[in-house]
Amino acid sequence: MTLWEFVGDRWSRLAVEAYQHVSVVIQCTVVAAVIGVLVGVAVYRSPIGSVVATGLASAVLTIPSFALLGLLIPFVGLGVAPTVTALVLYALLPIVRNTIVGLAGVDAAVTDAARGIGMSRVSVLTTVELRLAWPAILTGMRVSTQMLMGIAAIAAYAKGPGLGTEIFSGLNRAGAANATNQALAGTLGIVVIALVIDGVYLVVARLTTSRGIRG
Repeated sequence: MTLWEFVGDRWSRLAVEAYQHVSVVIQCTVVAAVIGVLVGVAVYRSPIGSVVATGLASAVLTIPSFALLGLLIPFVGLGVAPTVTALVLYALLPIVRNTIVGLAGVDAAVTDAARGIGMSRVSVLTTVELRLAWPAILTGMRVSTQMLMGIAAIAAYAKGPGLGTEIFSGLNRAGAANATNQALAGTLGIVVIALVIDGVYLVVARLTTSRGIRG
């Protein structure tokens, strides 16, 4: 059986796993974005706070994904819980770092002018600073999403959802009929999804960034 015949024969199952893969990655990226932006807002004015926040987020990436998932299993069990926890932790660094860089890069003259017309500190942050930092924040989310696409596949080790199930199953059955096709189907599916989502990010960036900021 060829790869395309294998995919056609198991299309319904692969489609469900692809949906699960996209769903868990997008949801974890959104959660990480909320946490990361809040952390960035809290520390971007403090050089020490910025270094500490970035350092802690960086430390997570030094932990191999297999090891982190293995450490989480005794506390949260198998399935969605360790997958979501690990993915959110891994997604934080690009978002936290880009939020800090984006906010710190806002021209002081712009914020001074906003305060000069009577805007409150919160209004300046939400309507001026975060808006100007948005391209950097979105880039951080884009990097995190692409990174999580691959890590989510490894989460199948902890019985997580997604196309990683096909990859692990195929590798475990190495030498058996269609084992290679199964692993390839999962791998290529992730690659295709990653490319599509990356294109979506480009469209979102164009639609949500004003021409003046885009330059």
